Amino acid sequence: MIIASYVKAWGDLLRPGAMKIVGIGVALSLGLLIAIYVAMVWLIGWLVPDSFSLPFIGEIGHIDTALSIVSAGIMLFASMFLMVPVASAFTGFFLEDVAELVENEHYPTLPPVRKLSLSESFGDTLRFFGVIVGANLIALVIYPFVIPLAPFLFFALNGYLLGREYFQMAAQRRMERDEARALYQRHKVTVWMAGALMAVPLSIPILNLFVPVLGAAGFTHLFHAVTGRRG
Repeated sequence: MIIASYVKAWGDLLRPGAMKIVGIGVALSLGLLIAIYVAMVWLIGWLVPDSFSLPFIGEIGHIDTALSIVSAGIMLFASMFLMVPVASAFTGFFLEDVAELVENEHYPTLPPVRKLSLSESFGDTLRFFGVIVGANLIALVIYPFVIPLAPFLFFALNGYLLGREYFQMAAQRRMERDEARALYQRHKVTVWMAGALMAVPLSIPILNLFVPVLGAAGFTHLFHAVTGRRG
């Protein structure tokens, strides 16, 4: 069920009409990462002098330039962790458009969706973003003490958080909030596994730019699979 949902999601996002959504998703994700990098370079330039002198060595120049270049590599590595909150931040933006595209193609006989208010949608996205950032900050403190287990902790934690929120957001388009929570509780192991599978490409630079949109499509398919709807 999980693999089938993601295979369908890839197929949907390769359709000509979907490439606009994919392009917007990649552009927003990339833009946020670039903004973080620019802020990092500015901070380095502000805090670090351009040159300084060392005893017996003399003056060393272009320190801030060298650190700015090194920070590009650090940023690429950090994107493995940063893309998790980036994905969570953009969930609310992508979900409606992606879910509509998926349902029009695979589930055309469904009744109209339950419209969420702007405050409800924004509040859910903001809450999700806060929870996932807070949980990952705590996990970053723990990782050095459990280095052999750190990858498993990363995928288990983010699989749980991403799966729960993506699934419930997809479900809330077609059922009340309490019903969506109850449906999640009945299928939480499946949803957790789907979230962990989504977290794998999120940890791969470049590929992770596409994952927020892919996740929105995949969890829309997964919701319809567990509720018994077929295309």
